Amino acid sequence: MKLITKKIVLARDIGIHGNLFGGTLMAWIDEAAAAFATEYCYTPNMVTVRVGELLFKKPLKAGQHLRILGEVVELGTTSITLALEARKYSLYSGEETLVCSTNITFVRIDDDGTPTPIGESVRRKHHEKMKVMVA
Repeated sequence: MKLITKKIVLARDIGIHGNLFGGTLMAWIDEAAAAFATEYCYTPNMVTVRVGELLFKKPLKAGQHLRILGEVVELGTTSITLALEARKYSLYSGEETLVCSTNITFVRIDDDGTPTPIGESVRRKHHEKMKVMVA
């Protein structure tokens, strides 16, 4: 998986139980995934169409560091599906602990919001990456 973004959990992100709000983490994951999908597909015209199950495995506290990583799972005609992981990162040991994971699907759209094919250059790049991974 590729590192997409890093966050520091701030006091304003914390709920009444002293943990990061789940909705805040979901927004961070969606934002990171959108940045990754648009960069991968060479277009800003991507919208979220599906977010898979989110299982919150570990809490995050104020001051803790978070890393969001992702990889392409599938490239369709108009869509891209990514696997995402949010991991707590220890500055002291470098250890990462899985906090949350999900799959997110984006669709490329035109100016009217109609799905439109992802470019052929993206397909070629993706297929080349897949060949290298299999070899």
